[in-house]
Amino acid sequence: MSVTGSTLARRALGRELRRLRTVKGMYQAEAARLAETSPQSIGRIEEGRSTRITSFQINALCDAYAATDDERRILLGLVQEVRAARERGGGWWRSYADQITGDFDHYLALEEAASRLTAWKVAIVPGLLQTPAYRRAIAWAESPELPTDQIERRVEWLARRQRRLEDPSLTVEVLLSEAVLREEVGGPAVLAEQLHRLAELGALPNVSIRVVPFNARSHLGVLVGSCFLMEFPPLPQSKLAEPPIVYVEGYAGDLYLERDAEVEPYRNALAEIGRVALDESKSRRKILAVAKEHRA
Repeated sequence: MSVTGSTLARRALGRELRRLRTVKGMYQAEAARLAETSPQSIGRIEEGRSTRITSFQINALCDAYAATDDERRILLGLVQEVRAARERGGGWWRSYADQITGDFDHYLALEEAASRLTAWKVAIVPGLLQTPAYRRAIAWAESPELPTDQIERRVEWLARRQRRLEDPSLTVEVLLSEAVLREEVGGPAVLAEQLHRLAELGALPNVSIRVVPFNARSHLGVLVGSCFLMEFPPLPQSKLAEPPIVYVEGYAGDLYLERDAEVEPYRNALAEIGRVALDESKSRRKILAVAKEHRA
């Protein structure tokens, strides 16, 4: 069992517990009292976040929610999946916890678990595709007071994260506004190197990089803002299907959207943006042409 199983099992466990509680018409505070934990812990469990939960607590919640035998069996099985993964250790990024800001470790766990990532970026190259120099320039802009060794730690964990691109079970589709190719992060030489890297990565069989040019017809991308759609494989043991999740990164906080009514508008917007994007061949030529401009 891997950390992938842990992440998806936690989500499935939380989603099912939230459904049962809602059907019962019970508040989180009451559920917490019956499970001998805090309302905050119940909230974290239902959100699929990393937190301790025992079989005793699951049984207590099943009793309170009047769960069926099958529902109880599934929940207890999910707890076992989470526990087995935890005993094998956390994700690789835990060793870089001092360099991961906010709640981004939750995103990393989801990214590691995903089987398909679709991204739309309006200004900055997504982290999975960044060069060390490009990432270094962003890190200095974000935290100019940090010492060099901490900046280099951030660059190091980014490189570790990018190994996921070598996994053929992951499909990555990236849609970039032409503005991303023009924003001189780190200066023209750094950006030119980054654009050449994009051209290289776009040649990978599991990676698609396409550009939406400035002269593209009107599209939802100008309204939606940068976002990621993450899709997941079935759980390794229970084989339960995992619904997709949309990640919206904000300067002051992040959003994780997983309800159908929240995900579908983003899925439709990404499809619309994809319709006005250049194809992969034309995108590569566009990227290299702009890189040449920056080199000059």
